[in-house]
Amino acid sequence: MGNLIGLAAMVLAVTAGIMSFGFARGFVRRRLRFVDTVRSPGVPVLVAVVAGLLVLPLTLLPLVSGITAAAVGLGAGLGTRSGVKALQRGDVVLR
Repeated sequence: MGNLIGLAAMVLAVTAGIMSFGFARGFVRRRLRFVDTVRSPGVPVLVAVVAGLLVLPLTLLPLVSGITAAAVGLGAGLGTRSGVKALQRGDVVLR
């Protein structure tokens, strides 16, 4: 039973990290394409820290751990960086 709960927690952490990556990348590409501050090298780090801190209170829930908060932070930071690189290449979503 313990292995099943651990597996579910791991799947939740990976899924949350992937979803935060996609959300952050899309948000930067769609909404922040005209904001010059997002191109600063420290913004992805700031986004990662803030996203991880926002998820941290959810660690009181049974399946959410500190690893999940770290995965969300890492995904959001990497997604922000990927969105900025896409903007620099000219990949713009016009929706």
